Amino acid sequence: MARFEFSAEDVVDGSAQHGGADALFQLGLMYCAGRDVDVDLVEAHKWFNLAALRGNDEAKAYRLELSREMTKKQIAAAQKSAREWLRCH
Repeated sequence: MARFEFSAEDVVDGSAQHGGADALFQLGLMYCAGRDVDVDLVEAHKWFNLAALRGNDEAKAYRLELSREMTKKQIAAAQKSAREWLRCH
């Protein structure tokens, strides 16, 4: 099986700007795991939420798992950030 390596810049510069579900999911993974970026659960939730909205079922599961570790305030911040991203993209 092939393994793909993405940096934050690759994903942001690539199809995530155009709303590709898989690229949005990769951003969520990067922020969740701290790969090339600092761990940020709010950002991870935001990207998983956006990927889920675009049809990535795996993102739904990750978003649910993350939400169990977050406060209501953090979740609200992630949702607000996702709405702002949608407005611009």
